[in-house]
Amino acid sequence: MSTPRRTALLVSLLALLAVFAPPANAETAVPQGFRPASTSWTGRDTGYVLGYSPCAGSWCPALVGTTDGGRHWRRLGTPPMPLPDNHNHVSLTFVGDRVAYVSDGVHLRTSRDGGASWHPVGLVGAREPYYLSKIAETGGRVFAVLTTYGEGRGSTRLYSAAAGSPVLVPVPGFAVTGSLTYGDLAVGGGLQVALGADYGTEKYWTSRDGVRFTPADPPCPAGSVAALAGVRDRQVVALCSGSPGSPQPGSTERRLRHAPRLGGTFSGGDAAPFTGITQAFGAASPTSATVAAVGGGTGFLHSTTDGGRTWTTTVLSERGLGLADLDFPGGGTGVVVDGQPDADGGSAVYRTTDGGIHWREVAIGENALADEALRPGSLGEPHVVV
Repeated sequence: MSTPRRTALLVSLLALLAVFAPPANAETAVPQGFRPASTSWTGRDTGYVLGYSPCAGSWCPALVGTTDGGRHWRRLGTPPMPLPDNHNHVSLTFVGDRVAYVSDGVHLRTSRDGGASWHPVGLVGAREPYYLSKIAETGGRVFAVLTTYGEGRGSTRLYSAAAGSPVLVPVPGFAVTGSLTYGDLAVGGGLQVALGADYGTEKYWTSRDGVRFTPADPPCPAGSVAALAGVRDRQVVALCSGSPGSPQPGSTERRLRHAPRLGGTFSGGDAAPFTGITQAFGAASPTSATVAAVGGGTGFLHSTTDGGRTWTTTVLSERGLGLADLDFPGGGTGVVVDGQPDADGGSAVYRTTDGGIHWREVAIGENALADEALRPGSLGEPHVVV
C-alpha cells in the first residue's frame, strides 16, 4: 500500500475514533456532589444510576452508567425529571441498554436511545392525586401499576400499551377499589400482576406473552400484601407482608411463599424477621431472597439463602428515609438504594455479589468501589433468625 493511501486510512480511522470515543470533559464526568436517587441494572456488571447534584440553589439530574460493576462510571444524559418537593421516589427502569423509563410517581418519560433523548408518556384517564408505583416492559408491551386516591376511597389498576406508545391506557378488568388499594408487577420468566384492597381483596394474574392473561390463586392469604419477584429457575417467590406497625410499631409480619412454576399454587410460610416496615423485596434464586425495611430511622436488609428457614440482617445506615429499587439482575448480584439525594444524610447505592449476605456501598464518581463490605448484623456480628 502506498504511503498516501496509508496516511488517508490513518486519518479516517482517527476520525472514527473521535466520533465513538467522547472526550473526558465535564459533560462525560460524574457531576460533583452527585447523589443517587434510583438505580436499574440489566446484568451483573451493567447498571445505571439516576442522581442529582447541587446546582444554582437547586438539584440538577444526571444519568450515569457502568459496565464493570461500578468501578468506572460514565455520564450518559440528563433526564428532564426535577427532584420532587414532596419527596416522591424518582424511579429509573432500564429495559436492555436502549430503552428506559423515569418517573416521579406522577410524570412518566421514556428514552429509546440509551438516555440521550426523553419523551413524555401520558396516562389516559388518570386523575390526580395518583401515584405510579411500578413500570416494566416485556413481550413488546409496557405495563404500569397506578393508584388513585380519593375521599376515603381509591383504586389501583393496571395500565398498558404497545412498546413505544406515547400513552398508556387502563387494562379492562385489572382494577381494585377500596379505602386502601395497592399492587405490584414482576417480569422475567413471564409477567405477574397482583392487585389488592383493604387487606381482604386479592387478585393475581400471570402471562407468558403480555397479551393473554390467566387468573390464578393469589400468592398471599387474606390479611397480607404480595410483593412479587420474577421467575427464578422456573420457580416463583413472593413476600407476604401484614399491616405496617404489627406486631409492634416500626415492624411488619412477613412470610415467604413459593410456587413451583408460573401460575402454580403458592405454599409454605417461612417467617421473615419483622423489624422495620417493608420497603422492597427481591429474590436472587428460589432459595435466596432479601427484604428491604426501615424502622426507627434505620435501614435493614433481611436475607435468606435457604428458602426462609434462617435469616441474616444487615444494618445499612441511619438515613431512615426509605430503601428502593431492590433487585437481583443475575448471578447472585443485587442492588438497592438507601436514602434520598436532598436529605441531610444523603443517599447511596449498595451492591451484593453473594445473593444478599454481604453488601458494599458503591462509590460513584472519581473513586473506585468502597473497600469495606458491610457484614450481616448491626454493623458487626451476624444476626441469625431461625
